Amino acid sequence: MTAGTPVLSEVSRLCLGGNVFGWTMSEAESFDVLDAFVNGGGNFVDTADSYSLWVDGHVGGESEAIIGNWMASRGNRDDVVIATKFGQVLGVKGDAVTKAVDDSLRRLQTDRIDLLYAHIDDETVPLEETLGAMNEIVKAGKALTIAASGYSAARLAEALAISDREGWARYEALQPHYNLIERDAYEGELEELCRREGLACIPFFSLARGFLTGKYRPGQEAETKRGGFAWTEEWDDRSRAVIAALDEVAAAHGTTVAAVSLAWLAQQPSVLSPIASARTPGQLSDLLPMLELELTDDELAKLQAAGA
Repeated sequence: MTAGTPVLSEVSRLCLGGNVFGWTMSEAESFDVLDAFVNGGGNFVDTADSYSLWVDGHVGGESEAIIGNWMASRGNRDDVVIATKFGQVLGVKGDAVTKAVDDSLRRLQTDRIDLLYAHIDDETVPLEETLGAMNEIVKAGKALTIAASGYSAARLAEALAISDREGWARYEALQPHYNLIERDAYEGELEELCRREGLACIPFFSLARGFLTGKYRPGQEAETKRGGFAWTEEWDDRSRAVIAALDEVAAAHGTTVAAVSLAWLAQQPSVLSPIASARTPGQLSDLLPMLELELTDDELAKLQAAGA
């Protein structure tokens, strides 16, 4: 799709997920994957102030701190597009938003966030309060573009209307849960709204918590370090059909199942850049072919039908 802001027009077709940095990966391991990503043609990195809050002894912000250390050590801040999120740690009230962003800037060791998400929508907080705080952050140059995650179609439409009415910075992107086999949360009202309003879709769980990498097979237990974030669904006719279709298309292109899964997502009309994470440069090498992979209309239709 064509992005509407300079920041979004500059991002790579794949966004590297930073949720694993400081969780299942050390700083050194994270640096290796980040280096491999930019060396392979990527420039878009996603994180949040809550990563990795769910790990015992962590307080959130570990991923941001690692990315900040990496950019400082490599001197490459101007070469990468950094997305981060607020809301799950301090909430979405005005003063909390300002503090969260200042904390993220400190951890990231930068003067601006390229893409700033409201990570959650707390319906007890007036949207005007959150959006007003984000507008001030944009006016101060602390964020270049703003976006939403965790919003319903109705609340997202309301937020856009408020920004338009007040002349405030407007959400330019949405980060929904969306992939080839998990489509109900996005397809429908949210997708229609994004297309109508020109919002870029930047999906998370693009590989369905590992299922769409092809490492899960009937009767085989896949190795994972994701704990509760791993794929746990039972095999059925639909999941078997998806894997069979992915195998067929991957074989035709001489590439990986993961790359095909991500290419299908990237070629959906509203999608700008799917988010996927990797724990090693080897895992990343399975993803990077999607940067150049273009599926035919017939292949897209075959995958669409299998995942329907």
